Amino acid sequence: MSVPGAVPPGRSLPAYARDLIRMHDAVIAGRRAPLRPRDIVSRSWERVIGLGLKADGLNARDWLSEDELARRRENSPLRDAVGDLKQVLGAMPHVLLVVTDADGVILWREGTPGVRRRADDLGFFEGAEWTEERVGTNAIGTALAEAAPVELLAGEHFEQNQHPWYCTASPVHDPRTGDLLGVIDVSGPALTLHPAIGALVDTGRRLAEAQIWRWHQRRLDRLRQVGEPLLATGPALLVDDHGWVAAGAGVSVGDRIAAPSAGEPIAVPGLGACLPERLAEGWLIRPAGPDRRVTLDLDLTHTPLLTLQGGDAGWRRKVTRRHAEILVLLHRAGPAGLSAEALSRALYGDAEHVVTVRAEISRLRRLLGALVDTRPYRLAEGVRMTVR
Repeated sequence: MSVPGAVPPGRSLPAYARDLIRMHDAVIAGRRAPLRPRDIVSRSWERVIGLGLKADGLNARDWLSEDELARRRENSPLRDAVGDLKQVLGAMPHVLLVVTDADGVILWREGTPGVRRRADDLGFFEGAEWTEERVGTNAIGTALAEAAPVELLAGEHFEQNQHPWYCTASPVHDPRTGDLLGVIDVSGPALTLHPAIGALVDTGRRLAEAQIWRWHQRRLDRLRQVGEPLLATGPALLVDDHGWVAAGAGVSVGDRIAAPSAGEPIAVPGLGACLPERLAEGWLIRPAGPDRRVTLDLDLTHTPLLTLQGGDAGWRRKVTRRHAEILVLLHRAGPAGLSAEALSRALYGDAEHVVTVRAEISRLRRLLGALVDTRPYRLAEGVRMTVR
């Protein structure tokens, strides 16, 4: 999804920025505004006013210690994409490139000394949390709250001290799972906003997601080269730490199974219950016994409880009510399954929550792996399920 522009076609940027500041002052004071805030801005202002944030001056900032910032950088899936993002977006004059994690914490920042100094005055630096809850309406926090790209200009920011700025942000998702990884943001002086900024930020987002996918494929290639000789002994799979399949023999399960864990059985369609065996680059998955059947029992009488049984092994775990709802819907749909749009309508009453549905399915597949099939979403062939 591309970043929607903040300036209406044909409007003068300086004049429109002044109108937005007048709009902000009027709305905050309870007067009639010269123009209405955009819907995304209105929703955000309602949220931050409800949180008790103030519009004049700066709200209290919060930032991480150097050790915690370093830890988050090291663990960020966006870490290896930052260099390319700086080449694409960070060399522009009057521009500040910011990359956050999924919590809205700024992990990296790149820009000229002048724009960095101005950002420092706002607390807009590495380690700071730029969510709506902390700093009011801003492109990073609002993109996280709306799960959508956002561009804000001048008076659309809730804090008056942010009015001299524009900010353009796009959430970055894991191309394998749909999980939110962070936000890419480009900010600068309000009157330097160019119509192409949104397209550049979207390019950065697509670049980061493509890089993650390429590194994912390279890791699977290494695992395949190391572990393929082990597949000669019979039906088995080679998977990475997240359950992504590098290679298989005697069974076809698609691209992912449940994430393996040492000593804990997992169920795989066609293999039944399996005990994962640790390898240097991933896991070897082989049947634990001759019985290849897999059954699920979902108990809804209290907190949703899911029991998995495959041959002589199994487990019992609590699941979220949302995941229980999804499992019931897939069970009722049978082999025909459901599309992401159909699941969105069933869960939320509309087809506008497709991204959220895909993220929920991704989290469910971490638990059940290939027992939940895709395209369309359904319980895999051979999986029996009871609901009570």
